[in-house]
Amino acid sequence: MKNDEELEIALTYLRLKGLQTQWDEIIDEADSKKPSYTRFLKDVILREYNLKRERARQLRLKKAQMLGNWVMETYPFEKQPKLSKRKLMELYDSKRYLLGNENIAFIGPTGTGKTGLATAYLIHAINNGYTGRFILFADLIDELLQAVADHSEKRVIKRYLQYDCLVIDELGYEEVDSQIQAGLAFRLLRQRKKSTIVTSNLGFDEWPKFLKNKNLAAALIDKFTANCHLINMLHCKSITPRTIK
Repeated sequence: MKNDEELEIALTYLRLKGLQTQWDEIIDEADSKKPSYTRFLKDVILREYNLKRERARQLRLKKAQMLGNWVMETYPFEKQPKLSKRKLMELYDSKRYLLGNENIAFIGPTGTGKTGLATAYLIHAINNGYTGRFILFADLIDELLQAVADHSEKRVIKRYLQYDCLVIDELGYEEVDSQIQAGLAFRLLRQRKKSTIVTSNLGFDEWPKFLKNKNLAAALIDKFTANCHLINMLHCKSITPRTIK
């Protein structure tokens, strides 16, 4: 910043990190192109604005705790001819699942890319300014059970309710250990008003098996599917993870 201590202090106080780190570059560019005062001020403001937005996006991605950086553009639809690319892309491009607070359920065997697709929708949400979180179902119910033990379940559930897009992965891969866990999972999903995406190797008719409660499973399915897009991947082929990373 060419030893301008006063300017350095001012930019630090205003938290204009972009201008602080790029000031010399900005001034050199202005000396070269000689824009109008209006154009110069606009460019400076937009540069700082875009930098702050990008930092915020990167922070949201980090907080989402995803297992991989899977994006829709690299999913091998050509290897899944029985999967409707048109349906998936319409839902993705329109952001209907976000704008309408709609749920999505990817149902199919292991290895078909359910987690990759769910992650792609989550990344898309985050890239468009929404908040999100990725968590394995087993980890979620363990966290909820621990919250009961230390009397923080209301705070934990509230945190999960606030995410604009919540991905719960591998629902049904492990049975719940107690009805307390099943009840907490139901309580969370019943209260959520925003988009929830689940992946499962079990069809809805099999959910009572891992929840160990037929009535609770029926109530959960009714609530979740009331505003849900079912992506049936039961007849999809197994693909290697690197093809969708």
